[in-house]
Amino acid sequence: MNKSWLKKLGPGLLFAGAAIGVSHLVQSTRAGADFGFGLIWAILLVNLFKYPFFQYGPRYATATGESLIDGYKRLGKGVLIVYYILTFTTMFTIQAAVTIVTAGLAANLFGITPDVTIWSIIITLICLTTLLIGKYKLLDNLIKVIIVILTVSTLIAVGVAIFKTNKTVSFTQIIPKGALEIGFLITFLGWMPAPLDISTWHSLWALEKQKDGDNKYNTKQSIFDFNIGYVGTTILAFCFLGLGALIMYQSGNEFSSSAGVFAQQIIGLYTETLGSQTAIFIGVAAFTTMLSTTLTTLDASPRAMERSSVLLFQKKTKLTYNFWIIILSAGTMIILFYFISNMIALVKVATILSFLTAPFYAIANFMLISSRHTPKEWRPSMGMKIVSYLGILFLVGFSVWYLFNL
Repeated sequence: MNKSWLKKLGPGLLFAGAAIGVSHLVQSTRAGADFGFGLIWAILLVNLFKYPFFQYGPRYATATGESLIDGYKRLGKGVLIVYYILTFTTMFTIQAAVTIVTAGLAANLFGITPDVTIWSIIITLICLTTLLIGKYKLLDNLIKVIIVILTVSTLIAVGVAIFKTNKTVSFTQIIPKGALEIGFLITFLGWMPAPLDISTWHSLWALEKQKDGDNKYNTKQSIFDFNIGYVGTTILAFCFLGLGALIMYQSGNEFSSSAGVFAQQIIGLYTETLGSQTAIFIGVAAFTTMLSTTLTTLDASPRAMERSSVLLFQKKTKLTYNFWIIILSAGTMIILFYFISNMIALVKVATILSFLTAPFYAIANFMLISSRHTPKEWRPSMGMKIVSYLGILFLVGFSVWYLFNL
């Protein structure tokens, strides 16, 4: 029974695998290190207000049998063109950002070579080979193992931190002020719990889950599956914030812009307080966090580009999944050769771009799920509509606030 229940899960865990990465390991930990528990409000609000727009991905896909990308075309070809341009212009930066963090952690965890460039190439090639050979089914099975390892190791690390800390914990909430603090808040919100374009990826994964022979993966099951993944990402966001607050807050240390040094810092600071025996838990939690993100993002962007290419060019295209995944892998490695020494800048660019494009995805997803293209029974309830309107105001408002404070 339990095995059958786990088998039904899939896209929701892929969502978690894609989401729990830079936003958690880097941004949440840094939020805890810089502000203690002062940004709990930000995690709560952004997870609440982004929730509907993420959920509309699997809801629309399983209710209609087509992806959100197909739905964007129904809203007008212009909407699809904007999506195509946004995806193409951001996918390389996003992939490079998650790969460089993964490479830095791999260099510290495995110790074969300290060269982050070499590790970036190794990780990209391993993920590329895995996806080209195993396709969706292998990704679906592999991510379940990774998420379990990630969750267990992270919870153990947090438990030890709570038990060993001697710090006085304050839950006073903080509103960032000044250009640097506001800039960090926007990057924090940009990928918390994930960029909103993941909703389109989720819709594609949901359709793949149905094609995989699981006819019982209906709309109700897809929403339940999504909720499992979403709640998990939210809990782990608090876990990483807690680790940063309990261990790094007021320590006087600053994060390095080098991926390799950053990995040493984050693992070293944890083990300094928690004890060297916990290094393996911290290392495994950090690495599996980033590996799951690197793997799922490398799969998702090519899927999205393939589908949107087919829709835009009326199927007269050779821009297939294999074409896009090779282009993305090559583009990622080229970017990393130029930005390998400045991880923080790369992450900042990627997260800000994601936040500033979030209103587009929020509005498009809400318009589509509320339209005649969605069966009436699966259109949002009044409660979901209210949260959606508030979410759009939240995302637009923070984007305008950030632009005015540049």
